Amino acid sequence: MNKTDRLLAIVLELQRKGTLRAEDLAAIFETSVRTIYRDVQALSEAGVPIVGAPGQGYSLMEGYFLPPLHFSADEAVTLLLGLDFVEQQLDPLYLAKAKASRKKIEAILPQAVQREVEKTRSGMKLLTAQSAADADSRTMLQLLRQAIQEERKVRFLYTKKLPEADGNRQNLRTVAPYGLVFVNGSWGLLGYCELRADIRRFLVKRMRDLTLLDEKAVRPPDFNLQDYTPADDRTMTITVRIAHDISDKARESRFYYIDAIQDHPDGLLVTLRVRQPEEVLPWVLGWGSKAVVVEPESFRLQVRKEIENMLKHY
Repeated sequence: MNKTDRLLAIVLELQRKGTLRAEDLAAIFETSVRTIYRDVQALSEAGVPIVGAPGQGYSLMEGYFLPPLHFSADEAVTLLLGLDFVEQQLDPLYLAKAKASRKKIEAILPQAVQREVEKTRSGMKLLTAQSAADADSRTMLQLLRQAIQEERKVRFLYTKKLPEADGNRQNLRTVAPYGLVFVNGSWGLLGYCELRADIRRFLVKRMRDLTLLDEKAVRPPDFNLQDYTPADDRTMTITVRIAHDISDKARESRFYYIDAIQDHPDGLLVTLRVRQPEEVLPWVLGWGSKAVVVEPESFRLQVRKEIENMLKHY
């Protein structure tokens, strides 16, 4: 990074993070503390109001903002692709904001850059899922965002993937929402479930009758949505052999439960890690005779029983 780019980047870092020490800036830009001192001096002489506090670091004077920036074609394409995602998957409020942002970005681009952006975007298309979020999902997302921002608990009827012992798949949940996550093309709500007394993720498309409660939702002060990783409780391993002629399709399936794929003389060995075998039963059956369960024997018997039950209908 040359000096001019680094000076601009320092201002952006201070504008974004508030206060940073010279040591912090030196680590970010991989340079010496002495160089940072000289850069800060150059910025001050250029009229950038940088305030230095002993023992605390540098910050920008309150009220100072960097003048509007010019985007390169690649930077503009990156932003516009992000707006494509927002328009496809978020609620009406963000949809309107995305369209307004698009107009502002396009308005400040020089004509030469606009032409380059249009040429690049004409060869790219963002598909985040099989289809854009439907109206019900968008409405649900808007309510969930409101609950998160206002720190309010939510209550909804939830349909589980697998039934309980009594065969019931639906139950009422009261949840303190922590955040929304987008995984494998689907939105999910992460929060503390009172029924399970633990943090759980709920697929938005399986929610019904969502209600915002007046009860306050308190998020733990040490919880960080960006750093959170759920505990891996998939302790059961299943091995399936896939025939050679569909091995490419199995590789491309990107099935959530696949843990490893290995070539084998008789086909493709796929290792699945699951909580319960029922989670992958439909996937295995979907390959028909092209998939054979290698182990465990208990799951082989379960697949056989399911096939026998299917035969009764034909």
